[in-house]
Amino acid sequence: MFDALYLTLSAVTWAIVGYKARAWFRDRSNTDLGLTALMTAGVPVVFLFSAPRVYRAFDRLTGVANLAMVLLYSAVVLFAAGATVLLLRWTSRGDRAAHTRAVARSRWAVAAVAGTWAVAIVCFALGRPDAVEHPRDFSTAYAHAPGVVAFLALYLAIFGASLAGLGVLCPRYAATLGPSWLSRGLRTLAAGCWLGLLYCACKLTGFVLTWAGHDAHWLSNGIAPMSASIAALLVLLGFSLPAVGPRAAAWRRLRRLHPLWQEVTAQVPEVTIGAPRWTGRWPLADLEWRANRQMAEIRDVQRGVRRHVEPVTLDLARRRADAAGLAEPRLAAVVEAAALRRGLANRFSGHLPDPHADSVVVTVSPDPAAEHEHLALVADVFHDRLVDSVLDELRSAGTARAPG
Repeated sequence: MFDALYLTLSAVTWAIVGYKARAWFRDRSNTDLGLTALMTAGVPVVFLFSAPRVYRAFDRLTGVANLAMVLLYSAVVLFAAGATVLLLRWTSRGDRAAHTRAVARSRWAVAAVAGTWAVAIVCFALGRPDAVEHPRDFSTAYAHAPGVVAFLALYLAIFGASLAGLGVLCPRYAATLGPSWLSRGLRTLAAGCWLGLLYCACKLTGFVLTWAGHDAHWLSNGIAPMSASIAALLVLLGFSLPAVGPRAAAWRRLRRLHPLWQEVTAQVPEVTIGAPRWTGRWPLADLEWRANRQMAEIRDVQRGVRRHVEPVTLDLARRRADAAGLAEPRLAAVVEAAALRRGLANRFSGHLPDPHADSVVVTVSPDPAAEHEHLALVADVFHDRLVDSVLDELRSAGTARAPG
């Protein structure tokens, strides 16, 4: 069971790390992004060597019992070192002098972590009392071995300090950003860090209890690794949300906009700009560009049909929507959908009312995400029964020359 669990988690986290690395390859001048890709690469390594079968296979290959634990913890220390450097960079934003100080502090911090971890590895090499494999109970099995005790203590100190620093700093930065995917990512990252501190506390407590003669396997070898696994996933999710979140939102908008875009551009094909550039490529490519293109082309259709729309169409749709008790966002969407359908129908029949509507666009927002959401809502209600009733009343009044 543990093999399947940890190998699955490793595969999932390798995919996330690959996504971050791909982003960095596209923007290699972004030092923070490159550092993030490097430090998060330690997480799937941890999951990989947490699988007992992989752990034992590595030790058999090297001929050194429990050496996989050193590699596993080294991957954690890699993350801790990267987190320390990120902390120093984030807290040293400013002029060139601040940047120079951050670089110098980063070098000292990395040297300190590397030196401390080198001492820990020496303690491990000198302190192992036997050659028995302990993939799941390493800390409790060696609770009375001074060398391993020092190895574990130094590991928890490095890891815990980096987690505490990130856990404090990330919410502070998130509070200055307002609602955004970056702020959500920072808060998720902070939650992963605090849960990681629970892992450190469980390991340390279980270790001390075992040393004192009390059985604490359930704490050190049960709760601790599970909390660490969840914490690692939260940390990776926190690092990924600022990039994945907007793309996921764009994909949802694209799916909601597509039926409306397809319908209106089929009737007014001249507004399209030719074959989509993503044809034959990965379907998740250029999501923001595709969503922006669809919104722009729908808006072009709306501008083109406004001279075919009677002002009474918008007034009637607003009265009907208001009578139905609709809130303003959905009310505006219903009015806009009714005007767009009416304009397309009158354009098809060649009807040019006099006077015509100044505009059929009811809501325009400076925020592209809000504008996309509004148009997606227009798409949702485009064939709503309330919109149908507005067009039916216009037809029954004898003002239509073609079906709406």
